[in-house]
Amino acid sequence: MKMANHKINLSLTAQIGLAIALGLAVGILLQNNVEFANSYIKPFGTIFLNLLKFIVAPLVMLSIITGLISMKDISALGRLGLRTVAYFMATTVVAVTLGLLVSTLLKDVLPVISLPAGESSEEYVRMSFMDQIVDMFPGNIVKPLSDANMMQIIIIALFAGFAIVKVGSKAEPLANLIVSANEIMLAILGFIMKLAPIGVFCMLCPVVAENGVHILGTYAALIGMDFLCFLLHAIVVYSSCVWSMGKVTPRRFFKEMFPAMMFAFSSDSSLATLPVTAECTRKLGVRDSISNFVLPLGATINMDGVAIYLGVTSVFIAHCCGIDLTLNQYLSIAFASTIASIGTPGIPGGSLALMAMVFASANLPIEGVAIAAGIDRIVDMGRTMMSVTGDASCAVVMERYERKTNSEGYIKT
Repeated sequence: MKMANHKINLSLTAQIGLAIALGLAVGILLQNNVEFANSYIKPFGTIFLNLLKFIVAPLVMLSIITGLISMKDISALGRLGLRTVAYFMATTVVAVTLGLLVSTLLKDVLPVISLPAGESSEEYVRMSFMDQIVDMFPGNIVKPLSDANMMQIIIIALFAGFAIVKVGSKAEPLANLIVSANEIMLAILGFIMKLAPIGVFCMLCPVVAENGVHILGTYAALIGMDFLCFLLHAIVVYSSCVWSMGKVTPRRFFKEMFPAMMFAFSSDSSLATLPVTAECTRKLGVRDSISNFVLPLGATINMDGVAIYLGVTSVFIAHCCGIDLTLNQYLSIAFASTIASIGTPGIPGGSLALMAMVFASANLPIEGVAIAAGIDRIVDMGRTMMSVTGDASCAVVMERYERKTNSEGYIKT
């Protein structure tokens, strides 16, 4: 008689969730043996962090250039494409600013955990504003990659991407090579993320061993802070936009969008929610010709929730390390979070790589990724809901502007 061979396949999200639970449990058990956790468990977490560090620089550069190359298709669509991208960029900047502002105002009421400060944080703080501006622009193309200087890498990527678009057909061989290289980097990141459950466990366990159950309060506070910012952004920004520019009352907008928002929250996927979002915007008077362009584009580049999450977590990690962020660091976080939110890798756990990038841009300890990993799955549901809501608000605004431009009237309120 043959025994049935049942193989359990857990998704990466479930594996990371299990790793977080084990990390909390083992960390609590090792509270009286912190040295063991730091000596024999933490090194494997450091290996995972090193792999993230190694992939972040080329991934950021290639992702930004690839995104800019694809923008030539958007510009070809003319007015609608430019207005849509401008709307997404503006709301993303407001989102990260809101996240930084709220988390800074409330940071003193948050539970603090023990994390090491960045090695060169003091040197970074001493830099003047103008020195920081000058430091954003690279003197050569190799050193920023070897030093993982994120701000300089972003500047190089922007110049390269715009230049490729400007040159046009003559640059197609290079453009195709960069797109292929970006796919390879994403594949490598996929390999690294397969190790994420082990990495998360080994990063989180020593932190819990040193801080005890106190870290549970930290998680609750971080989740609460993120969702508070999500709520404020939706009420203040999206409501203002659909009311003032889209001529739709906020009450009607959120009433019609509620099914899509709930589906996004439960499915954790903007792309999977697209059919529901399209149906909701149709009830708001948005034509298919508008929604078919705006919504898929928004699902790709409009990540206000990610921008808020990166800003809030950056301020919190700095607070835990006893780092008083300077204006230069706030600007670095805002700029890097905006770019990162647009280029979010479309793989499970890809936000952890972006978190490492943002921390590096402001010289914050990348070990803070261990804390972010613990709440990433829960916050991601709110981030997805924010993205879908933002996409719909843009569709409503673009519908009104297109009707106004074509003298076809306005959406009924």
